[in-house]
Amino acid sequence: MSKKIVVIGAGTMGNGIAHTFAQKGFQVKLVDVSEEALQKGLKTITANLDRMIAKGNLSDEEKTGTLRQISTFTKLEDAAGNADLIVEAATENLDLKLKIFKQMDELAPENCILATNTSSISITKIASVTSRPEKVIGMHFMNPVPIMKLVEIIKGYSTSKETFDEIFEMSKTLGKVPTEVNDYPGFVANRILMPMINEAIETLYNGVAGVQEIDTVMKLGMAHPMGPLQLADFIGLDVCLAILNVMYDGFKNPKYAPNPLLVNMVTAGKLGVKSGEGFYDYAESKKAEKVSKMFLK
Repeated sequence: MSKKIVVIGAGTMGNGIAHTFAQKGFQVKLVDVSEEALQKGLKTITANLDRMIAKGNLSDEEKTGTLRQISTFTKLEDAAGNADLIVEAATENLDLKLKIFKQMDELAPENCILATNTSSISITKIASVTSRPEKVIGMHFMNPVPIMKLVEIIKGYSTSKETFDEIFEMSKTLGKVPTEVNDYPGFVANRILMPMINEAIETLYNGVAGVQEIDTVMKLGMAHPMGPLQLADFIGLDVCLAILNVMYDGFKNPKYAPNPLLVNMVTAGKLGVKSGEGFYDYAESKKAEKVSKMFLK
C-alpha cells in the first residue's frame, strides 16, 4: 500500500490530513507556498497531539513519532518526485485546483494517485486537466480531520476501480469510515448540509428568530451536536458560499442560491472562526478555547 504521501495546503484541512496520515505511520510531505503557513500548520498539529495526550488517547512517544513523519516544503517539485499519493487541500476554488492538478500531473510519478479534498467541485472536471484521469479521485475528509470518522470517496467519470479500491482501503487504515459517492455537485455531505445552513441563514434574514434561538432549536429539537449557524462559522462562511455557488451553477436550481446575508457577510470579511467574527463573536483570546471545547472532546 502507498506509504509516501504529499499533502498540498497547510491550512485547517491540510494540516489535519497530514496529521492523520502521519499518526498512522505514513511518510508525509506537507507543501504550502508560505513558510509561515507551514509553521502554523505544524503548530496546530502539535497542539492537537498534545490535546490527545492530555485526554489519554496518545503517548508522548506516539506524538514524537507522528511529528517525525512530517517534513515541510514550499515547492511541490521538491516533494512530489517519489510520491505514491498526493492529496490537494487548497482553497475551494476551481481555477486554483485546476492549476495545482496540472502541476501535480507534471511532477508526480506515473503510478501516483492524485486526490482532492474538494467538498463540492467535480472530480471529472479536475481530472480533465491531467494525463491520468483514471488515477484522479476525491477524498473529502470532514473537519476536524483527526477526530471525524467519515471520508467521502468520490469517483470521477474515468476513475479506475483499482484507484478507487486502493483509496477506499487506505482510508480504513487511517481509522476512517470511507463512503462511496458519485460525482455530482456537493456530493452527499454538502448537498444535504449546505441547503440546511442556507435555510438557517434565510430564517435569520427574515427575522423569524435570532442566531442563538435558531441554533438552540436545531440542537435541542433535532439532536444536532451544534446549530447550523455555529457550524457555518466553524466551516468558514466563505467556504459555505463557495460550495453553494458550485451547486447553484451545477444544478441551476434556485434552492441552492446563497442568501444575501451570507454574501454580504463574506464580502465584509466576517468569515466565522477564522476571521474572529461570523454569526458569533470569536475574540482572539477566547478562540482557541472555544474551538477546542466544541470539537476536540
